[in-house]
Amino acid sequence: MKIFDSHFHIIDNHFPLIENQGYIPNTFTSDDYLNAIKNLNIVGGAIVSGSFQGFDQSYLVQALKNLGSNFVGVTQLPASVSDEEIIQLNEVGVKAIRFNLKRGGFAEISQMEYLARRVFELVGWHSEIYMDSNDLEDHATLIEKLPAVSIDHLGLSQTGFSNLLYLVEKGVKVKATGFGRIDFDPCNAIKKIHEVNPTALMFGTDLPSTRAKRPFQVSDIDIILNAIREEAHLVLYQNAMDWYFK
Repeated sequence: MKIFDSHFHIIDNHFPLIENQGYIPNTFTSDDYLNAIKNLNIVGGAIVSGSFQGFDQSYLVQALKNLGSNFVGVTQLPASVSDEEIIQLNEVGVKAIRFNLKRGGFAEISQMEYLARRVFELVGWHSEIYMDSNDLEDHATLIEKLPAVSIDHLGLSQTGFSNLLYLVEKGVKVKATGFGRIDFDPCNAIKKIHEVNPTALMFGTDLPSTRAKRPFQVSDIDIILNAIREEAHLVLYQNAMDWYFK
């Protein structure tokens, strides 16, 4: 079965890295990534900017060159970014903007709607939000108004899962990623999200699993296969292809 890896990081210390909450990750280059997935049928993916990369675009531009046209970028931007820079990033394969609110990152809630609408209207990008599902309730009204949104890592927390399901009902997508980060059974969560909206879930390896309690395992793919069986291809491939390339 073909797989689109909707969420992974490239970490190259030839480019700027910023300490975040006392943490700087180990190197994980494009070659390291290709070696890690060599036994999986991954045919494309999304390189996601981490908190430790700030607003640096140079690493992402290079990684997209290294991995090729089946891969896209998910970047972080300041509110002061110019239209010209957004257009240039779009031309090299960036397809989304990320708001890393979990790690106390580089975008404020007050800037999120402005930036999300701006990049969507200018180049058609969607927004990806890293936020604990416990916090989604406070921001649900804003999030559901945004033109196109996904939430990382199944929302992370069991206690906020109902908040995530509410947004799925409103059309928000969810990354089926980071199973080593969450505090609940991913299989049941995947079943429930898929029942609400079969187009919502997108699998990703989350490699190299920075700061996760446990890293990605190939058996994580089996969790998806066991959860939704004959429709697993939607989560493993088709939903993400439709999200990033339509």
